[in-house]
Amino acid sequence: MKFIVETGKSFDQACIDLDASIVRNGFGVLHKHDLGTSLRNKGVDFDGQCAVFEVCNPVQAGKVLSADISLNMALPCRISVYTEAGLTKIGMFRPTALLSALSTDAALMAVAREVEDKTVLMIEEAR
Repeated sequence: MKFIVETGKSFDQACIDLDASIVRNGFGVLHKHDLGTSLRNKGVDFDGQCAVFEVCNPVQAGKVLSADISLNMALPCRISVYTEAGLTKIGMFRPTALLSALSTDAALMAVAREVEDKTVLMIEEAR
C-alpha cells in the first residue's frame, strides 16, 4: 500500500525538487503542511522533519467526484517528505490501493492507475 523511496538529498532539497516535479507533471500543490514545525510549535518533542504535500490534478479529481462524490474524502493525494534515522524519504499511499478499498468501479480504478503512475514518477524525479 505504501510507496517510499530514500534519497541522498537533504530534506529541504527533496521538498524543492518534489514541488517542481509536481508542477512539471501537470499537478498542483494545494497545500504543504510542515508537520515537524507545527508539532514543535505545539510543544511536542519531535526531532524529525516532515512535510506533507496535498497534490491534485483537477481533471482527474473531477472524474473521481463525478463518479462518486463521497470519494472526496480520499482527495487530494498526499506525498510526504520526511526524515527517519538520519535519512530523507519521500512516500505516499498508493492511489490504487486506497481506491480499491473504497470502490469497485473499474473506470475509477483506471483513473487511480493514471494518478499513481504520475505520482510515482514525481517521487522518482524528486529522488
